[in-house]
Amino acid sequence: MASVVLSEAEKLYIVHGVQEDLRVDGRGCEDYRCAEVETDVVSNTSGSARVKLVETDILVGIKAEMGTPKLEKPDEGYLEFFVDCSSNSPELEGRGGEELGTDIANTLYRVFSCENSVDLKSLCINPKEHCWVLYVDVLLLECGGNIFDAISIAVKAALFNTRIPKVRVLEDEEGTKEIELSDDPYDCIRLNVDEVPCIVTLSKIGYRHVVDATLQEEACSLASLLISVTSKGAITSMKKVGKGSLDPESIFEMMETGQRVGKSLHIALQKILDEEENLGTSRPKVGFLG
Repeated sequence: MASVVLSEAEKLYIVHGVQEDLRVDGRGCEDYRCAEVETDVVSNTSGSARVKLVETDILVGIKAEMGTPKLEKPDEGYLEFFVDCSSNSPELEGRGGEELGTDIANTLYRVFSCENSVDLKSLCINPKEHCWVLYVDVLLLECGGNIFDAISIAVKAALFNTRIPKVRVLEDEEGTKEIELSDDPYDCIRLNVDEVPCIVTLSKIGYRHVVDATLQEEACSLASLLISVTSKGAITSMKKVGKGSLDPESIFEMMETGQRVGKSLHIALQKILDEEENLGTSRPKVGFLG
């Protein structure tokens, strides 16, 4: 992961500021930076979104394709995640980028392993034979800290934007089944994203923890806790990253903060998505090249 080199004096300045609930950019420990969220930015996808969190820039595209249901879940569709770290950071070139991409993809699989996160049964076309497979492609355009949170926001926004064509299964006299795809772009299935979790990363700095850490703050943190939280504040998964350790009391405090901050994050994101939806085709589009 991309990192910065800080002197001991700079680290001390950041750590002491966090202890006083005053970060370098003026935020409190539980404050997020302003994020730019835009959906429907890639034309040849079923759904897409771009999230820019200051210097962190994420593009997510979702493509719905027909496939065969998995043997263990014959009446459900499924999601596949692919992550490409095309960041301009030298540390993310080659093997470093591949390892980070694999780590992010595995984290997303874990976050979406919760049964209620996405209604996978709605993606089934014909049990045991046909289903929709959602290929979620994540492109890391720029890395400026807190990439897991930004990616989870972009994935939820892209799922909200996803439109899957309606299909009908026709059966002739001989019992042969054919699939008829609707050619009406407005005759589509929309996914319910109410239970889709967002990741809240809490970085331990000194004796306190912060959300939405910058690259400089990440350099001062030896351990972080990734918590996936639903809009109702339910924790669906947790993952500890970093070389340092976390005591049980800190973990419980971080979980409480994650639930509180996660609920606020969902409310703010849903408000932006609803406003953008209401504007329809009249909204100005920036696109991922803007």
